[in-house]
Amino acid sequence: MPLPRSLARANRVGLNRVVVRVAGHLPGFALVHHRGRRSGRQYTTPVNAFRIGNGYRFALTYGTGSDWARNVLAARECDVTVRGRTVHLVEPRLEHDRSARWAPGPVGAVLRRIGADTYLQCRIDEPR
Repeated sequence: MPLPRSLARANRVGLNRVVVRVAGHLPGFALVHHRGRRSGRQYTTPVNAFRIGNGYRFALTYGTGSDWARNVLAARECDVTVRGRTVHLVEPRLEHDRSARWAPGPVGAVLRRIGADTYLQCRIDEPR
């Protein structure tokens, strides 16, 4: 089972306010810029993200019910800042992989341990 929602709420109030300042520059982390489904408000959420092929894969450590993931799925797009560079992502989709072999060793081990077997895959929107 992914991490409890109570921990997600605590992170949103405390830790995320600090992490958001550096996550867009650290390896394995990113900032997802998304719009609220109901409020229309802009949000920025620090996440674990990894470049896979022509897109990015996001670990859903709090499960598929995370507001940021639901917002991205509803909008069918988002922006992500990775290592100081912001790119536009499209075609988000949920995928499952119990092995988490796509993630670097220690991250994959943690994902397996907490049972976070669902991830969000998005494609980079290439300029035309």
